[in-house]
Order: sequence, then structure tokens, then C-alpha cells
Amino acid sequence: MTSSTIAPDRARPARSAGTAQPSRKHGQLHRSEARGAWTLLAPYSVLLLVAGIIPVVYALVTAMQTPPTPLNPTVSFGGVQSFITVVSDFRFLQTFINIFSVIIVWLPIMLLGIVGLALLVHASPGRFGGTMRFIYYIPGALAGIANFVLWVYLLNPAQSPIQGFLNAIGLDTIKAVVASPANLPVILAGMLFFQGVGTWIVIVNGGLNGIADEVLEAAAIDGANAWNLTWHIKLPMIRPWIGYAALMNLAYGFQLFLEPYLLDQVASNALPDQWSPNQLGYAFAFSNFNFPAAAAMSLILLVMTLAIGLLIVFRSGIFGEEER
Repeated sequence: MTSSTIAPDRARPARSAGTAQPSRKHGQLHRSEARGAWTLLAPYSVLLLVAGIIPVVYALVTAMQTPPTPLNPTVSFGGVQSFITVVSDFRFLQTFINIFSVIIVWLPIMLLGIVGLALLVHASPGRFGGTMRFIYYIPGALAGIANFVLWVYLLNPAQSPIQGFLNAIGLDTIKAVVASPANLPVILAGMLFFQGVGTWIVIVNGGLNGIADEVLEAAAIDGANAWNLTWHIKLPMIRPWIGYAALMNLAYGFQLFLEPYLLDQVASNALPDQWSPNQLGYAFAFSNFNFPAAAAMSLILLVMTLAIGLLIVFRSGIFGEEER
């Protein structure tokens, strides 16, 4: 009886010692991963501080000041007066209406194009898929002014390869093409789509390539066809990439400045000088010399994009914990 009662007591330290070793190894691995994460994060933290946090703080301080005038050149604390100036400006609401008119047309087409073409590329392995991925990426290499020049050539009825179509709908000059309020959102949506879709196809295709072959093979063995694989396997697993694409493109849409500004130049000032929120902020700073109002405009844009971005992040699970 004595031996039977002592044996379990002796076994308990052995079991606890056996579980302590993996626990220590797990703790060491966790600390090693944490050190590696902070090492990789350090350069970005410096960049975030210099290019993000400090400019935001500077903009907030500037927005709380009063603009200098010839009668009162000194700068003093103005509270929220700069924000009131911006919001009460007659151009403020219209600039956001203009931007949303572009985003409503462009963003759904952009996401459908990115996901649809990425799925087609992923379903076409080998040389053909690689060739198509390269072809889709070519417009992305023509970003900026090169993409704009191509669109000016396309929209000018005097030189455009679709001159017959433009003339048939009563558009004889580039001013007539650009100046129409109904045409401009479609034109900007087309410019933004062809400028960025190729890059995002490559990114989303990388997410599709990250799906384990075993998962797709198991689904195929269970009788899933191509449609079932796409709808029930691929799309749910690349949802973070889709959310990331939506977030970044939405942020870019709010920053529109170059495209409407240059279209206004080639169309002989047919567009309002403050068509987008960024153009309005530029006018506050360099036309009205009201830098506090320009800073307030930038902060309003920041808050709006952050709010929409956080909604997309939490709904898409971009930064969700990866299952192991």
C-alpha cells in the first residue's frame, strides 16, 4: 500500500519537469520573434515619425493659429476658426461630391477588375499565365504623366483613334469632352483604372499563390468544380488582399490632384480650379495665403480617410491573426 501511494507522488514531478522544458523553449522562441519583429519595425517607425506623426502634429498646430493679414501680421491662437472657415466655404461640399462621383464609378470597377483578372491569371499556370500577368502590368509602368499624355491623345477628337465615336455623340473638341460634368467622373475612373490595375493584379495574385495546393486538391477531391473553388475557397482566403487593395485605392482617390489639374489645363480652364479637396487645400495655401485653413483641410481629409480605412480594416480582416 505504501509503494502504491508513493509512486504517483514521484510521477508528478516528472510530468511537471517534462512540461517545463517545452514551455521554456516556447518562451525563448516568443522573445526571439519579438526581437525580430521590433528590428524590422524600427526603420518603419522612424519613417512614420518623420513623414507621418510630425507632419500631422505640425498641421494641427498650424490649424489652431490665425492667418496673418496686412492689418494683423502676428499669429495668435485661433481655436477651431480655421476648421469653420473650411467647412463653411461654398466650394467645400462640392469638392467631396466630385470625388465621390469618381469613387462610386471607379472603385467597384477597380476591385472587380483586380480580383477577376487575378483569378484568371492564377487559373492559367505556366508561360501563358506569366505572359498575361506581364501584359496586365504594362499600364502600371506608364504611371503619372505618361499615362496622362496617352489619355489626352485618346480624348482629343482631332487626333483620337475613336474620333468617329466622339464626333457621333457631338464632341468635337477636347474641351467639350472634359467639361461635361457627366463625362469627367468616367474619364478619371478610366485613367485611374488603367494606371493601377496591373500592379494590384500582381499583389492579389501573390495572395492566391499563397493558398496551399493541398487545400485546393482536397476541395477538388470532394467534388468542387472551378466555380466552387473560386467562390468558397479562393475568395474567402484572399479577402485581406482585397481589403488592402480597396483601402489603398480609396486613399488614393481622396488625394486626386494631378489628373483634374492637368485636364483643366489642356481643356482651356474648363473645369473649376478647386475641383477636388486637395485642390481646395492648395488654393487656401497659395491663393488665399491662409495656411491654417489649408492645414485644417488636410486634417479633415486625414480623419475621413482614417475612418473609412478603419471600417475596411475591421470588415475585411486585413490584420487578423493568422491561424496556425
